[in-house]
Amino acid sequence: MTLWHEGALASFDTETTGVDVERDRIVTAALVVQERPGGPLRRQDWVVDPGLPIPAQATAVHGLTDAWAREHGAAPGPAVEGIARALAENARTGRPLVVMNAPYDLTLLDRELRRHRGLTLAQYTSGSPLLVVDPWVVDRHVDRYRKGRRTLTALCAHYGVPLTDAHDAGADATAALELARAIGRRHHGALEGLSAAELHLRQAVWHAAQARGLEQWFARSGSPARVEPAWPLRLPLEQAA
Repeated sequence: MTLWHEGALASFDTETTGVDVERDRIVTAALVVQERPGGPLRRQDWVVDPGLPIPAQATAVHGLTDAWAREHGAAPGPAVEGIARALAENARTGRPLVVMNAPYDLTLLDRELRRHRGLTLAQYTSGSPLLVVDPWVVDRHVDRYRKGRRTLTALCAHYGVPLTDAHDAGADATAALELARAIGRRHHGALEGLSAAELHLRQAVWHAAQARGLEQWFARSGSPARVEPAWPLRLPLEQAA
């Protein structure tokens, strides 16, 4: 049996106007596909004119400006429709989708689809649900007591994965894909030879437990805060309340 990290993988990433998945918007997105470890990469990119100003603090991170997005970007409705259809087509192939901190990128895409198309991401992928691999969740499970940050940059450094041109959607997606393979190789025993479908189900459980642990840590530190346990998408606000 081909292990999930030794077969075909895709990876998805976005750059956005901010970090609020309910209100912020996609500016760029990329889907990267690799059919085998070390094989060539196929990359599909989208540029979106978000329809609202890109805050200076977001531009400071990814370098994308209002003028650039207006010049190069498509209208958000057709753009997010194209992204959703590409992810759905990837899901139909059975190819796992690597998404670093999936509840951020996938939830933001879901809210964009609701906003501009009146549909959910799940409706686009209903025939073949996404099989998500989230390096952030998997690493926290297999090496939970390791100290230090677990950003994409930090994890790439820890696992020896090159990351060039950080905060470019395609570059980050490529690094996340290679990171997923590196985690799978290093922690194969801990992951028990799971299939991609089994790993997807396990990550939902792991993430919920991690969220509970983080809430407890916040409570002990005197700063109680709720951490959303749903994975790989956050619940809509009306359901989470």
